Amino acid sequence: MWLNLLTSFQPIIDERSRILILGSIPGVESLNSQQYYANPRNQFWKILYELFDSQASLDYAEKVSFIMSKQIGVWDVIENCYREGSLDSKIRDEKVNDFSGLFKEYPNIETVLFNGSKAYETYKRFIGFDVSSNLTFHKLTSSSPANTKRYEEKLREWSVIGDILKDQSHRSIMSYGDPPSN
Repeated sequence: MWLNLLTSFQPIIDERSRILILGSIPGVESLNSQQYYANPRNQFWKILYELFDSQASLDYAEKVSFIMSKQIGVWDVIENCYREGSLDSKIRDEKVNDFSGLFKEYPNIETVLFNGSKAYETYKRFIGFDVSSNLTFHKLTSSSPANTKRYEEKLREWSVIGDILKDQSHRSIMSYGDPPSN
């Protein structure tokens, strides 16, 4: 089967961003729409709006403004790869994004959250967790419709975002490696 090279988007980020949420690479609907998390069954936007007790928007520009106002950036671990369909398990020959450059350009990032196992494992394999950095890393349950965890469980796990933003002293807390499994 002939596969096309898929390329990720530019990050949604600015100098105020303190949290960076990393996915693996956009799915088919997102690539076609040129929007992060465009699949209406993906619970990414729903989770974030609910965490901040806000009314969800259907407008992509408003979604982007919303997360930026919350000091949250979004990007993908994989810059490009080959993949049939949207499943992470079908990703082949991945090349990762330039995180060294990103962290230099945006030094206010304190916490990196991985949206699912593929993002986490790819980052760990190609980049690793630099213990000399001031970054905190945490793997979250994927917001993807392929993940069968109940929405309430995902929401509870993702609530760490609010805790991070409220806790000014979390920079001194460092966590590396695999988080405890449930």
